[in-house]
Amino acid sequence: MKPIFEAYPEAAENLNRFAVWLAGAGVERGFLGPREVDRIWDRHIANCAVVEEFIPENSKVFDIGSGAGLPGVVLAIVRPDIQIGLIEPLMRRSQFLEEVITDLGITDRVKVIRARAEELKELSAPVVTARAVAPLGKLLTWALPLTSKGGQILAMKGSSAATEIADAADVLKSRKVEILQCGRGLVDPQTTVVRITA
Repeated sequence: MKPIFEAYPEAAENLNRFAVWLAGAGVERGFLGPREVDRIWDRHIANCAVVEEFIPENSKVFDIGSGAGLPGVVLAIVRPDIQIGLIEPLMRRSQFLEEVITDLGITDRVKVIRARAEELKELSAPVVTARAVAPLGKLLTWALPLTSKGGQILAMKGSSAATEIADAADVLKSRKVEILQCGRGLVDPQTTVVRITA
């Protein structure tokens, strides 16, 4: 049994279904490279699932640049208490996300928002997530306006986290910034998240 199933047993069925989507239509439509199929669980699904530990109960979440649904769809699967808006400007990716959330039966709490994040000035949420969207400085110009006062941005970053924070110093100014690790025992290496308090 995969460690991620032990951590989220009630989510196992939908995680498996989502993995099938990623390995099939996700690769066919060019959202994931064919070489990623063997790494779907460790590098993509488990890597995204463990970020849920930073999301407060019953939160509203926006996922910027959802693409193939990473991390937004995975977070929705492992955290049935949260509402998620998947922000994705490209039509073909938005259509894929609509198909996925319909198949997984989670349309009651997951919505696809076909728009650029910077166009959504009237919306806000206490948690904003992003993975592989843009360098931190650029990402923050989109994410900060969407984040409720006192809320948090959870940017999934790898070994470049410290460098990206330094490069984004002008945008960050006096905000609280933390580099966090999550997923001990579930993913190796652990997932790196830059958390910025809005």
